[in-house]
Amino acid sequence: MSGVAAEALTTDDAALCLRAVGKSYGRIRALDGLDLVVPRGSVFGLVGPNGAGKTTTFSIACGWLRADRGEVDLLGGGAFDPARHRGRVTALPQDSALGRDMTVVDQLTYLGRLQGVGPREIRGEVERILKLVDLTERARDRIRTLSHGMLRRVGIGQAFLGDPELVLLDEPTNGLDPRQAHSIREFVAAQRGTRTIVISSHNLHEIETVCDHVALIDRGRVVMAGPISAVTGRDGEVRIGLAEGPVPLAEVRAALPGDRTEWDEAARTLTLRFQEQAGRATEDVIGAALHALLAGGARISSVTRGQSLERRYLDLPAAAPPPLPGSGAAADP
Repeated sequence: MSGVAAEALTTDDAALCLRAVGKSYGRIRALDGLDLVVPRGSVFGLVGPNGAGKTTTFSIACGWLRADRGEVDLLGGGAFDPARHRGRVTALPQDSALGRDMTVVDQLTYLGRLQGVGPREIRGEVERILKLVDLTERARDRIRTLSHGMLRRVGIGQAFLGDPELVLLDEPTNGLDPRQAHSIREFVAAQRGTRTIVISSHNLHEIETVCDHVALIDRGRVVMAGPISAVTGRDGEVRIGLAEGPVPLAEVRAALPGDRTEWDEAARTLTLRFQEQAGRATEDVIGAALHALLAGGARISSVTRGQSLERRYLDLPAAAPPPLPGSGAAADP
């Protein structure tokens, strides 16, 4: 694993652990020794290109697929087992199939009972979920009459029936309009600390907005993982854009001794890289730099903490294709 390393957590600290997990489909290696640790109570983003292994990772975690090798642990209870994990682990698949001729309320009631919600609680729980996903007015409509976005909301709702400890969401806002997607993101963010949520998404802005941890996957391996703040460099890197005019670098370096200061003339961007110190926050670094720049006559056009998750993702070198057993060749999963 390169870049920011995954945090060293014990099983008690983690909701989901995958250690050296491998999975192949014939000659195609989908997961190639994948290591993933998801802290309890976090909202964790899983990012990668098509074919990177995200859906396979979800499927193995849920018990829909069996890993060829490696170890899987959910909530300290080993690999998925209905006897241990029923109602504690829920998921939204990428392509969830629902009963076309069932009503929305009957579908949620059926799934809630499967997840262990008791007969006395199920009605109130379904009403809560319908309100959450804004489908109360469509509760008696049949599934086959719903739009793609509504179907997606039913799928999201079923994943939160009862009180699951670990929720896996594969592309949860795919097909939702902006207002609906915003509502779901706000709900998910509000769950932080109450349960663990893992989100797979191509929307890097969504992951950066909602999640507090992230893992970047390529060719079945985690290539970077950690808190969002560490991966994006929010707490160790500041970029200051300057308009035409003076660039008082000496003054900035004098104000921030020991920190790295880099000037890009073409982009007119000053980059500060620094280590966290006791009693000094990122805002203190920004304040000292701005004070020195303004005193030197600089015209400041922008201040940015770290890089966006999208930029960090695009800057990562692609992982080398995993070799195929006995051939020395490689395949793209």
